[in-house]
Amino acid sequence: MVTIKQAASDFLAKKRIAVTGVSRNPQGHGSNGMYQRLRERGYQVFAINPHADRVEGDQCYRDLASVPGGVEAVLIGTRPETAEQTMRECAELGIRHVWMHRLHGTGSVSAAATEYGRKHGITVIDGGCPLMFDPAADGMHKALCRVATWTRKLLKEV
Repeated sequence: MVTIKQAASDFLAKKRIAVTGVSRNPQGHGSNGMYQRLRERGYQVFAINPHADRVEGDQCYRDLASVPGGVEAVLIGTRPETAEQTMRECAELGIRHVWMHRLHGTGSVSAAATEYGRKHGITVIDGGCPLMFDPAADGMHKALCRVATWTRKLLKEV
């Protein structure tokens, strides 16, 4: 097991990150906000949505395998039911860092996806948000991180 802080640092050290669940209609979609923030922070981000050609003014890809040059990490922002298929694709492509977004409710976290990923050598962060950790963080997300840690909604280890 590794601490959430170390796993987040390792994830955010990657510069080519795919974000699943980015929508053509950005309002109310957390994936779009995470995509925008990572892009603003200098990451090469790749939107993944099998039903869109463009999102946030950028080209969108149908799946992870379609991203030219591949990615180093994946942020899952879809419904939990689709997380396991994404995790399987990550394993097939050799992607070793995956974050399933969640703060309230189930978010994108799937126990089956977590188990599958870990069995296949993937560091899986199953909860929280990468925007809670530097260098992607802002003041509001840092405060959310403190609250989530205090209330134990954010795991200490992954």
